[in-house]
Amino acid sequence: MPTYHIGCSGFHYRDWKGVFYPPEVPPRKWFGYYCTQFHTLELNVTFYKMPELPALENWHQQSPEGFRFAVKAPRLVTHYKKFGPEAGPVLADFYGLVREGLREKLGPVLFQLPPKAAYTEELLGRMLEHLDPGFQNVLEFRHPSWWDGEVFRTLARHGISFVGQSHPLPLPDEAVVNAPLVYYRFHGVPELYKSSYDDAFLQRVVRDIEAHREAREVYLFFNNGMGGAGVLDALRLQKLLGTGMAG
Repeated sequence: MPTYHIGCSGFHYRDWKGVFYPPEVPPRKWFGYYCTQFHTLELNVTFYKMPELPALENWHQQSPEGFRFAVKAPRLVTHYKKFGPEAGPVLADFYGLVREGLREKLGPVLFQLPPKAAYTEELLGRMLEHLDPGFQNVLEFRHPSWWDGEVFRTLARHGISFVGQSHPLPLPDEAVVNAPLVYYRFHGVPELYKSSYDDAFLQRVVRDIEAHREAREVYLFFNNGMGGAGVLDALRLQKLLGTGMAG
């Protein structure tokens, strides 16, 4: 059975108060409370701006031993510079910051491409040129043209995992296992960021993954955070798999 890392895409949601965070816990202690329930977190704030080293070091210090952070690469690389020549220095700075700040707790580095970014051999080549193989790189696509066996195999040869996802866009929602590290994101269907998932769907994703013997380490993140849907889904999935941290 693979090792599972189950958590949420972000933790600082005001509408989680009273749903997940006890009313008496102030926002400055939310991360600490989150760490009592989960042993992994997907940092999405890094998508919008370059992270600051003190913030990364603070998360490292506050989290317990064995905690793992997945970190989303800046949209400056994926959406604006589109892995072109000018993306190189930005990405190198990003890699350096997250490695220095999160140290041994740094897990996968997530790259999310925009929906209009269809497959081309040239774009795939640019990504492979820029991604540092010294990191656990995972790629999330929003255009269906990337769901192709040859793409899966090419990424696998470079040690890159293809991110599976449940999303309202017309994309396949099965887990893709092209490498020992498996990554899946639950975005909320039919309402993006809002809809919760039933046990049957969660169990189906797990079955998809466990059907592949090469799956060794699995990251499952819930990005349907509105109203606390995702955090409750994550807690329920931990219970279904017997991986929960607290009673």
